Amino acid sequence: MKKLRISPPVAALVLAIILFILSGLLPNGYGSDLAIAKAQAINIVRLAVFLGVIAAGQTLVIISGFEGIDLSAGSVVTLTAILTYVIVKGENTMVLLALLISLVVGALIGLVNGIGVTFLRISPFVMTLGMSGVVTGTIIVLNHGNVSGKVAPIMTKLIARPLFLGIPGAIIIWLIFGVLIWLLLERTAYGKNLFAIGVNRVTAKLSGVNVIGTNLATYSLAGALAGFGGFLLVGNTGVVFIALGKPYLFPSIAAVAVGGTLLSGGKGSYWGSMAGAVVLTLITSLLTTMQMPDSVRRMVLGGTLLVLISIYGRQKSLRQ
Repeated sequence: MKKLRISPPVAALVLAIILFILSGLLPNGYGSDLAIAKAQAINIVRLAVFLGVIAAGQTLVIISGFEGIDLSAGSVVTLTAILTYVIVKGENTMVLLALLISLVVGALIGLVNGIGVTFLRISPFVMTLGMSGVVTGTIIVLNHGNVSGKVAPIMTKLIARPLFLGIPGAIIIWLIFGVLIWLLLERTAYGKNLFAIGVNRVTAKLSGVNVIGTNLATYSLAGALAGFGGFLLVGNTGVVFIALGKPYLFPSIAAVAVGGTLLSGGKGSYWGSMAGAVVLTLITSLLTTMQMPDSVRRMVLGGTLLVLISIYGRQKSLRQ
């Protein structure tokens, strides 16, 4: 008799629903008021958008295998948010230019990561961590702690405010973004090559896959997606500071793991990462409602990650 197996993305989605129901039962929860429950659900998903977009790049890098990870994502988010803030200066006409520059700068940083990992054989952990320090130092040197700028009204309208049936623009953008990432992974040659090198790079190379090109493209895409995350984040907050992207680094990796992507590479989906982002945002919201200190929140998030990884059983065998 076959055992009933629930896929990790579905498990993450079920967990998110359970957590949301539990949040309503708390003293400060929404209770039986459906209007408040709907508003709170929309707000939770809106907050998960920025983590989910940043987690997209981590999803690609982790699927690529070879201990892939991007620890520079938080710094890239901060840098591109600041660039957007400075370039736009409150002008709607400068938004597209700021978006393009954010994507290009993020992609270039990711490309450097990819070159270090691919050609210099530097561990992804060490390479991206070092790049994070370089990017952070660059931010400090260029701005000297002073940033002058302003987000454009159209950014606030499209990202932070409701656009359709009370749904914020950020959520609509995320849904479209999710479909595009799904198409990239499931319906393109790049996606097939990415999963192939994640399973076994030697076999993939013998099968005609351009391992070097795929790896460089993956890190470049991860950087560009982090840049897009920085653009969206500053459009939502309207302000920038030196540690803007830092709180999203660990959760972006955790969201990928919670969503069921194999940490040793070769298997995963962005839908899972999206569900993982919602789960982590719900946990944070739940702990905030319970007035738990930041240290307890970190412990719970770490513990949740370990428990879910154990349940999924993804660490039983590492792939080449």
